[in-house]
Amino acid sequence: MVSRVRVWLNRTYAENVFFMDQLRSNPHARPVDIHATHGDADSPVLAAADTADLEPEGLSPAAYVEYALDQCAKRGIDVFVPRLHQAAIAAHREEFAAVGTALLAPPAEAIEVFEDKVTAYEAVQAYGVPVPPWFRVTSEDELTAAVEELEAGGHKACFKPAAGAGGVGFRVVTRAPFSLAHLNGFPSPYVPLDMVVSALRAADEPVDWLVMPRLEQPEVSVDCLTGPDGRVRMAVGRTKNGRRRGFSLNPAWIDPARLIAESFGLHYLTNIQFRMYGDEPVLMDVNTRPAGGLHQLALCGINAPWAAVQLALGEEVGDVMPARLGPDYTVVSGARPVRPVALPHQDVPVVAEVPVVPAEPVEARALAV
Repeated sequence: MVSRVRVWLNRTYAENVFFMDQLRSNPHARPVDIHATHGDADSPVLAAADTADLEPEGLSPAAYVEYALDQCAKRGIDVFVPRLHQAAIAAHREEFAAVGTALLAPPAEAIEVFEDKVTAYEAVQAYGVPVPPWFRVTSEDELTAAVEELEAGGHKACFKPAAGAGGVGFRVVTRAPFSLAHLNGFPSPYVPLDMVVSALRAADEPVDWLVMPRLEQPEVSVDCLTGPDGRVRMAVGRTKNGRRRGFSLNPAWIDPARLIAESFGLHYLTNIQFRMYGDEPVLMDVNTRPAGGLHQLALCGINAPWAAVQLALGEEVGDVMPARLGPDYTVVSGARPVRPVALPHQDVPVVAEVPVVPAEPVEARALAV
């Protein structure tokens, strides 16, 4: 009889409901139970999980590790996919192994390298991976000097937190004065330099920003699957150019991604992003976790989440190659039920439990040229 696998995802992105779907639809028809925790009671991952808990708020990283160890022991977790406090959890890998849980995460030392973008750029440069020009700034004078130097080279300057994820805090600097043009349509990432300088002068503490040229498309996210032995089993690029999406095995993206994954021991699922600096692909970011769009590789015939769980369980998967690369595509998702909540003045009886219906498979639809 095939044993059931218990997988836990903590405070992860809503899009990882697709990650969960892929685990359940694994090609070996192996039964998978998914436990999810989150700080938001309305998170879709809680609705899609077999069991779910709200996470306690305000825990320090050390206290969260204790909470996680208790969850793994109590729930009988076989594989834990941590996002929140990933480095702190990875530093206690042996303690999790002692309660029977494998961590689907790189070593803590590798995670810490890529938590700070400046440290990451310096580290990968030592291995010959191209990176864009960058300046670390903490004040309005440093910001102005960096912007002026980039503009003198014919670039648009942008900035983002030196430590952060998901594009939070990313802005593009403009010299245009604030006007109604900034208020028309949807919010824009463009922000006038004089307003940024004024905000910095009024701030109570220094910022920690990375200033760099605005890199051009295409943007290529290379999803890597690396075993605990350090060997890459999968490296497939997902390309983004305007509204068009696609896949790539172009060595210009794949080779540096493989080099980074192998050189730094980025075990299991990681995502390494590139953009163009002139005619040269350069590193933009390294995510030491599964990408939110990882499920799109299903269009290539790859079930990366399941292959990663197999590796975490000590099962060899061999080289994972796309069965097809396919045309340009767009991703279409279906409706997904959430756990019912009683609304004020609601007369309709509230059902205690609603069965979770798996989403329809991701579709590929050719885009008009």
